[in-house]
Amino acid sequence: MNSRLYRIILPVTDIEKAETFYSNVLQKSGERVSPGRHYFNLGGVILACYDPKADGDENTTGWSFHENQYIYIAVNNLEEASEKVKDSGCKYAGEIEEMPWGETLFYANDPFGNPICFVDERTIFVGE
Repeated sequence: MNSRLYRIILPVTDIEKAETFYSNVLQKSGERVSPGRHYFNLGGVILACYDPKADGDENTTGWSFHENQYIYIAVNNLEEASEKVKDSGCKYAGEIEEMPWGETLFYANDPFGNPICFVDERTIFVGE
């Protein structure tokens, strides 16, 4: 059996604001697939911004990530991504740093508080 990761759901509270933020930072428009879902194809894995209320779904239990449960996004220009994130209303945007495992990256929290991380694509670590 073969398997692969193809979609990650990212909870948001305002689908329009999410579309604007991620379109700007990722420099791609993505695609609205329902009233509360906007998909961005990131190299074969879909980043799915999902606003349950806009989709008519109940959100009775709440939904939040652990503070260290980052979604990692590889980019070809880390400095540009950092500037876009800092100029786009993030709740937090850290500085670019090199990690002990060799990745060059910065951590941030999107406008909804979701933990995201941008990594220089030339330094991504995938094991072995």
